[in-house]
Amino acid sequence: MDAAELALWLRLTLTPGVGNDTARRLLASFGLPEAIFKQSGAALRQVVSEKQAQALGREPEGLAQLLLATCQWCESSESEDAPESARAILTLADPRYPAALLAIEDPPLVLYLQGAARVLGRHGSDAPLALEPGIAVVGSRNPTPQGATNARQFAGALAAHGLTIVSGLALGVDGAAHEGALDCGTSDARRPVTIAVVGTGLDRVYPRRHHALARRIAKDGLLISEYPIGTPPLAANFPRRNRIIAALSQGTLVVEAALQSGSLITARLAVEQGKDVFAIPGSIHSPQSRGCHALIRQGAKLVESAQDVLEELKIAPVPLDVPTGAIGAAEQPLSPGAEVGPDDPLLEALGFDPVSLDALQARTGLDTGRLQAMLMALELDGQLARLPGGLFQRIAQA
Repeated sequence: MDAAELALWLRLTLTPGVGNDTARRLLASFGLPEAIFKQSGAALRQVVSEKQAQALGREPEGLAQLLLATCQWCESSESEDAPESARAILTLADPRYPAALLAIEDPPLVLYLQGAARVLGRHGSDAPLALEPGIAVVGSRNPTPQGATNARQFAGALAAHGLTIVSGLALGVDGAAHEGALDCGTSDARRPVTIAVVGTGLDRVYPRRHHALARRIAKDGLLISEYPIGTPPLAANFPRRNRIIAALSQGTLVVEAALQSGSLITARLAVEQGKDVFAIPGSIHSPQSRGCHALIRQGAKLVESAQDVLEELKIAPVPLDVPTGAIGAAEQPLSPGAEVGPDDPLLEALGFDPVSLDALQARTGLDTGRLQAMLMALELDGQLARLPGGLFQRIAQA
């Protein structure tokens, strides 16, 4: 797409009072943006309001600056941060536009992409991008240690069996899912290992602490945004991008979620799109498990292992050359019902719910000094996490 064509699409998206729905009506009535902006006011008023027709007749403020910034972003597709990545801009009229997004009620007019060159291709193609099969892995921005571990292990196991992990690059479960996919997924196909659908322009990384993770995704996965270059992290953009996460996935796995979590929005959108929803159960005492339990009561499929997801999606496990432990994560339960060995009395006393030092002393009869030393050893071994309020929680391992 040349600069002149890009300018017309940007003008359509920037026109005040013309949202996605109105823009699609205009495209359906007149064709490409070039044809829309050649229409008379009378013709436009047959499709849109008088105010919208007047706005379409004027060049939006900031268009020239946005076009320049967007062209500069595209031209710097190979950077020192991500030398193996490429960049692309796809419109609804582009044959490479993902077919899965065309099927939803509100497909983005313009998609901005940055990712592995093997996925985007350097020489162009008329075929839609190969982004399937995918599974969304979403959850709390403040997960329990067990929740973060579950997200990483489930994502790694599913990626090892050929699924693209789709999430939102947020803190917590999203980040852990992307990391699990990158650590265990394969990168020899044209399919991305993981897809991050973000709520900002792709010239920004939000949250900032995920800058290194975004670079990894740009190398072996794909970053997607519907927001123009320069768009800051606005609160309203993040729930809206969830429809894209759901659309690019065969199903949505909710790892941990409070009752008011944005992850439940993604789950609802998945249901509306006819997709499966999976939820990992947790402690009845954890606020971060209540969203998952609510989904299960509403019909979401309870899963204890990645194998449960693979079977439900009718995806046969395939032998892949992946790091040790990835396949095991798909085969072994990761739920709070895991067995505790008889030689681990302190782990057995910990259970899987957060517990205080006083409660542990009552359960074990150990003095404070010895108990704290044993807890420190478990923490250093990665089997235990300290929580706010002086609580401890066991971390189940696959």
